[in-house]
Amino acid sequence: MEPVKPHVVCIPLPAQGPINPILKLAKLLHFKGFRITFVHTDFNYHRLLESRGLDSLQGSPDFRFETIIDGLPSTNPRGIQDLPDLCLTIPVEGLRSFWELIMKLKDVPPITSIISDGVMSFTLEVADEFGIPEMVLFTPSACSMLGYLHYEDLKERGYFPLKDASQLSNGYLDTDMDWIPAMKGVGLREFPTFIRTTNPNDTMFNYNLQSVNNATKAAAVILNTFDDLEHQVLDAIKTKLTNLYTIGPLSLLHRQLCPTNLDSMGSNLWEEDTQCLSWLDEREPCSVVYVNFGSLITVTPQKLRDFAWELADSKYPFLWVIRADLVNGGGEDILSEEFLAAISDRGVLVGWCPQERVLSHPSVGGFLTHCGWNSTMESVCEGVPLICWPFFADQPMNCFYCCREWGIGMEMDSDVNREKVEILARELMEGMKGHCLRVKAMDWKKKAEAATTPGGSSYINFDNIVMQLKQE
Repeated sequence: MEPVKPHVVCIPLPAQGPINPILKLAKLLHFKGFRITFVHTDFNYHRLLESRGLDSLQGSPDFRFETIIDGLPSTNPRGIQDLPDLCLTIPVEGLRSFWELIMKLKDVPPITSIISDGVMSFTLEVADEFGIPEMVLFTPSACSMLGYLHYEDLKERGYFPLKDASQLSNGYLDTDMDWIPAMKGVGLREFPTFIRTTNPNDTMFNYNLQSVNNATKAAAVILNTFDDLEHQVLDAIKTKLTNLYTIGPLSLLHRQLCPTNLDSMGSNLWEEDTQCLSWLDEREPCSVVYVNFGSLITVTPQKLRDFAWELADSKYPFLWVIRADLVNGGGEDILSEEFLAAISDRGVLVGWCPQERVLSHPSVGGFLTHCGWNSTMESVCEGVPLICWPFFADQPMNCFYCCREWGIGMEMDSDVNREKVEILARELMEGMKGHCLRVKAMDWKKKAEAATTPGGSSYINFDNIVMQLKQE
């Protein structure tokens, strides 16, 4: 008889960004001989069926998909404005639903471990009740994680909550936070943005504070980064979280180890436009600016129009992802026929795309990004320099490190105009600064590849995770 495979239940935060790395980790563990149960919310399960078809969730006898409820009504769009509501309902309704799922799954075959998103920390309560070891994967960068880990200190020192709304614009956010180890030069402005409130009971601040505090209860904490990139920050984190594994970039580790027959099990909640790859094939090497603000960011119609013309004025070929919900009422639909005519020979707009394939394309010379951690890591994997336009959560911290510490990006402030975008695009694509960023980005790409190949730090750490999970 074949030995019973260890059975790991994986559950991400139900949003596009967190789903991606946890699904990659689940596939890696499956490749290493684990039985996987991957847990979506009902809402996202049906979105995946619509965007990717039945194959994306068909799974196999030892890689199954299950669902829980998130507690939000079916009419709720689950966008960025709805995150506080999700953080109120999922620790209650999600907890109950997850408990029922574990009860259903616990015996055949028995669950040996749970791996959850670090901000789904209610799962630790269920794991403890059933006596199941649990690891948590935090999907932000290590530098942002260190910021979250100091939320309690910020509260005790009086930085949170803000005294009044004027502190958002009077320079107060520039207050230096270099009393925190490994954060020389970091200001309050760079900290995950949930501190920017005058409400001491702010849902998002307190939800994230509780999540990082709960991380100490986990059997291990996993981060999607690599030692060379964030070694000082990681050393500081290890004073708070001792059993820490860095296994990134997960996209490189996944690409190296996972068989292609798992590719049909995708995670994109939007239908991918792959025709843009053919368009990229026709462009010159390093000539295209790729633009994507991620899966949650929203902008006003006027801001979208202004940015569209700013991008057009840059005169570079560009591929721009405009989600259907990027603005209220639709994205591409609010752009004028005049604009579409002006870019017809050099601009392509898509609703979603296979980003890793786009960034690896030789025609892509730069990435204008919101600096979400998945996007940042994927650009590092391909040696693509960045124009950073951060919006919320961990993005300002990622931007700071990309531009000040790692030398792979230039920041674009929120007060953009046509001249600024044009200057930055020209500098990125043709200027000396852009050349230096590209050289540095290629250097980090080599270090990322070294970390995820046999003998590298992330490769070894992943093997250690596998060993620990098999001993549970």
